[in-house]
Order: sequence, then structure tokens, then C-alpha cells
Amino acid sequence: MPLAVYILGLSVFALGTSEFMLSGILPAVADDMDVTIPQAGLLISAFAIGMVVGAPLLAVATLRLPRRTTLISLITVFGLGQIAGALAPTYAILFASRVVSALACAGFWAVGAAVAIAMVPVNQRARAMAVMIGGLSIANVLGVPVGAFLGEGLGWRAAFWAVAAASAIALVGIVTLVPKIPLPDERPRLKRELSIYADRQVWLSIAITALAAGGVFCAFSYLSPLLTDVAGLPESWVPAVLALFGLGALAGTTLGGRIADAHLFGVLLTGITASTVFLAALAVLGHFAVAAVALSFLLGFSAFYTAPALNARMFNVAGAAPTLAGATTTAAFNLGNTGGPWLGGTVIDADLGYPATAWAGGAMTVVALVLTVASVRLHRHARSKVVAGSGSVPDVAGLRPGPRASNSPS
Repeated sequence: MPLAVYILGLSVFALGTSEFMLSGILPAVADDMDVTIPQAGLLISAFAIGMVVGAPLLAVATLRLPRRTTLISLITVFGLGQIAGALAPTYAILFASRVVSALACAGFWAVGAAVAIAMVPVNQRARAMAVMIGGLSIANVLGVPVGAFLGEGLGWRAAFWAVAAASAIALVGIVTLVPKIPLPDERPRLKRELSIYADRQVWLSIAITALAAGGVFCAFSYLSPLLTDVAGLPESWVPAVLALFGLGALAGTTLGGRIADAHLFGVLLTGITASTVFLAALAVLGHFAVAAVALSFLLGFSAFYTAPALNARMFNVAGAAPTLAGATTTAAFNLGNTGGPWLGGTVIDADLGYPATAWAGGAMTVVALVLTVASVRLHRHARSKVVAGSGSVPDVAGLRPGPRASNSPS
């Protein structure tokens, strides 16, 4: 495995840490910026909005640009966005820095995946992608709790400076180790790829992904104040609990990725159901410290357990659009990461309390579960029509398992 692939994994570590670290420093940001916690939570949504908009647009816009130069430009913009956030004197400037950073992050994901695959033989593509995705998992295990630890000891701005430093290291690695990647000989036909959006299964996959991710992050975005104000844990415990969420995410990704190829719908149904149960349990038992800690791990597990299947399902139903399939999944995940924190902030503003964010998230996952059942029925109906019409079963709408996909909420 080329060292350059690991450099891309380090870059993803910085990107993922920036995306999720606000969950551990949200109260400090709110106090310093003189805004409410729900308003501070919108900074998480700002990043997600940038990813939603940036992923499909930059996936298409950068197709004919030199890949290495594009990576250098995007990681530079991302690092500057972290510096702007660390120096932000007002909430508005901090908000803008999050959007700019997210756009750069979305573009880096789109180009970085193509570069990683181009640097290795065909039989090592999955390993190369696993290294990149591993950067996101490690960001949840290590980066997010370290950001919370720095925020508690040195102030929340220290977390932004730390991510900026990681981005600088990644930039040096890209400049020195990532080779020039030849451009594709033929530009993908955008009109053909856009035709996938006429498929109901594509829109069902988008909705399921957004709701499944949004339901968990509706509660996770406000996990820090729930742990301290409801469960009664000291602030020093927050980084450890966030690390526990990350460990659950890493375990869920590993197990879900191994099972999803053979039992895609089974993983979706069981994983989303588990998230619903865990969210309801958090709403009821969140005032017990032991329960809150244990459920943080379980939510990380269930959320990321379903992620490989959600990715694979999109590739199955949008196989004719390789350029947009991954970008659409990234946008769907971040659509959930936008709507979840917004809904959580809404219920807090309504004075329903932090546990209510778990109830609201559970409502989102219930809808995701209903849509998954609808997708299964459409899938079986399509299969029965194929069997009745031809006597054979080709690969229709993901009939056969697709390639194991990444676990990115980004």
C-alpha cells in the first residue's frame, strides 16, 4: 500500500475531526460566542450543509482538473478555514468558516477517493478505501475526544488550531508523496448520470440514509450537555464518553461492512431498529450516568453498523452513475447531519429538555425504518417481475450484493 494512501487517510482524520468535534465543545462555544446551545448546534448543521451542496457539485466540477493540484488546493482551503474558525471574533464569522471548510472537505472526499484508487492495483482498491475511511473512524475514536479535552483545558479554539496543524501535516504529505494522477481519457456523460434521479429507489436510499444518520445525530449533537446537565457527569468525562462513541462506531463499521455484502437489507433493518431502541432508551434512562455512557457506545455502534449497507445500497441502485453515486450518498448523510441537529435544537428551544432530542431522533429513525420496508417491497416486486418475464435474475436494483462501500457521514 503506497504511503500516499496513508497520507490521504491522515487528511480524512483531520476532516472528520473537524466535522464532529463540536459535539464535545458545544457549551464552551455557546458561552464564548454569547449564543444559545441550539444556535451553537447550527454550526454542526453549517458544516453538513456545505457537505450536502459541495459533494455532488465538486465531484462533477473537478473531474477534468489535475487531481494532485486539486487535493493541495482543497486541503489548504480547509486548513485556512480552521484557522479562521480559531480566530473568529463573532458567531457569523465562525459560521462562515464552517461552511467554507465543509465545501473543501466535500471536494477532498470526491477527489481523494479517486486518487487513492488510481494509486493501487484493482485488487487493492478496497484496502485503499479502507485506509481512507479508517481516518474517519479514528477521528471519532481519537480526534473528537482529544478536541473535547483541548477545549476543556485550553479553550475551544485550541481544538481548531489542532485540526489546522493536522491539516498542515497532511498538506506537506500530499505535496511530497502523492504523485501526479493522469486525467481520465473520457469525460463522464453528466446527462446519463443525472438520469438515476428518476429512479424511486435512489430517492428512497437518499431519504433512508438522511433519516438514519439524522436520527442519531439529533441526539449526538447535544450529547455533551445531556451528559453533564442530565446525567450529572463532570465535564472531564465528556471526552472519554465521546471516545466510547467512536469505539462503538469503529466496531459497528467493521461488523456491518463484513455482513452487508451478503445481507444488505438485513443490516439496514436490524441496524436502524437498534438505533431506534437505543434512542428511546437514552430518552428514558439518560438521567442515569451508567445508562447514558453505555448507550453512547451502542448508538455509535448502531449508526456506523448501517453505514456500509447504506453506501452499498446507493451504489447498487445508482450503478449507472459512478461519478454521482458516492457524492449522492455523502450528501444524503450530511443532509441528515443538518436536519438532525436542527430538529434537536428545535425541541430544546421548546423547553422539552435534552432527553427530548433522543425522542426526536427516534422519530426520524422510525420513518427511516418504514421507508426501508418500502424499499424492500419495491426490490422484491422488481425481482418477481424479472423472474416472471425472463426466468433469470440479473442484477436489478441491487439484487446481488454490490461492492463494500465506505462508512462516511461526510
